Amino acid sequence: MIKVSVKWQKELFQDVEIDTSLPPYVFKGQLFELTGVPPERQKIMVKGGILKDDADWSTVGVKKGQKLMMMGTADEIVKAPEKGPVFIEDLPEEEQVIAVGHSAGLFNLGNTCYMNSTLQCLHSVPELKSALIKYSNAGRSDVDQTSHMLTVATRDLFSELDKSVKAVAPMQFWMVLRKKYPQFGQLQNSTFMQQDAEECWTQLLYTLSQSLRSAGSSENPDAVKDLFGIDLVSRVHCQESGEESSEAESVYSLKCHISHEVNHLAEGLKHGLKSEIDKVSPSLGRSAIFLKESRINSLPRYLTIQFVRFFWKRESNQKAKILRKVDYPLELDVFDLCSDDLRKQLEAPRLLLRNEEGKKLGLKPKEKTSDSADKDVKMSDAEGTSTGNDSQSSATPQEDAPSSDKETQMTGIYDLVAVLTHKGRSADSGHYVAWVKQESGKWIEYDDDNPIVQRDEDILKLSGGGDWHMAYICMYKARVVPM
Repeated sequence: MIKVSVKWQKELFQDVEIDTSLPPYVFKGQLFELTGVPPERQKIMVKGGILKDDADWSTVGVKKGQKLMMMGTADEIVKAPEKGPVFIEDLPEEEQVIAVGHSAGLFNLGNTCYMNSTLQCLHSVPELKSALIKYSNAGRSDVDQTSHMLTVATRDLFSELDKSVKAVAPMQFWMVLRKKYPQFGQLQNSTFMQQDAEECWTQLLYTLSQSLRSAGSSENPDAVKDLFGIDLVSRVHCQESGEESSEAESVYSLKCHISHEVNHLAEGLKHGLKSEIDKVSPSLGRSAIFLKESRINSLPRYLTIQFVRFFWKRESNQKAKILRKVDYPLELDVFDLCSDDLRKQLEAPRLLLRNEEGKKLGLKPKEKTSDSADKDVKMSDAEGTSTGNDSQSSATPQEDAPSSDKETQMTGIYDLVAVLTHKGRSADSGHYVAWVKQESGKWIEYDDDNPIVQRDEDILKLSGGGDWHMAYICMYKARVVPM
């Protein structure tokens, strides 16, 4: 054992012991403790060069009291954090919602899963929440009191969901819903009966469309119609008499009719846009069969599709369910369902969209075909959506009004953002669940008060064909391009 001194930078370490029976690597370990310089960075100058880890001390020739020179940079000293770790449960509840990445579930108040699933799907539309936030407690003179109360209850419940990670009891909303629509208060054996989620969805949207309509304002006169309204143009003709006429109407959803020929959503939608009508023919002077063929003439920002799975079965005197599997896509293109006029309007935006997607793949943009496509644009999602991939969490509602048609253009392409499913054999029983896509891109299954993370492939398994959850309502969000 010999003692040496070691010079490192401006420091001099005296009486450092070297055990010559051990390799130099052990000595470097001692210097690491003194200087903080890792052994692999140490360069110790000895006679003949730099000291190697496996050198023989007898050949190195180090003598007692010798002064050795070391070069090398020490590791940065890890500082203690200024603040200790913060756990999610210690955050304020509104910050917990953001950290968790999704809003709260809803307690089942007794066969109210139909209501809970409807609310979770509609709660995912930030533009609807923005319109509700602006709704006044004073109401409007042209809106009846129960409609006003239901609108306020919806606004307050959505706000509570945005601020809570713990399940919320929608008691006030449920009470007002039953007051406005008594059918949702039906009892059987002193228990509230299961109801149809599609009826709840339709009635709630109708009420909101009346309450949120801006009286005397040209700016966004009907928020709900702007978000969900679909304008249809129809050709009605009678093959027997040759009579033909046209009709126009607005609806809030498309129907996917299910038959033994329908295996995919696109086929069911085409069936849903055709129907037979028995009405009086002026030329024949009696009733005749007219064929009604409809086309989409104006697209909504959120396209709602109902799978017509329930029908009235006379033998059993109840609603029966069609269990047939009908596949649906994560991305839906409705161009083929549109009127000729609308298709012409969609051509330029669709080209811009394809070019933008092609750029991401390194493809050469296609030649632009119209003056409206003369500007370079970037694809954007429907503004304020709750299901974008990189925007803020759906737990925080955006207060901006939805973008007007003058700022963006529809493409006819939609992305799936919510699915409402039914499990069971009858509309008057079974269980409803909402599956909602978050802004982060992940899917959450809202089974009443229990939110569960799911994957894209899990969502596509909800197409039916058995006793598992199957899609009853799908909501798609428009993919748009800015002008």
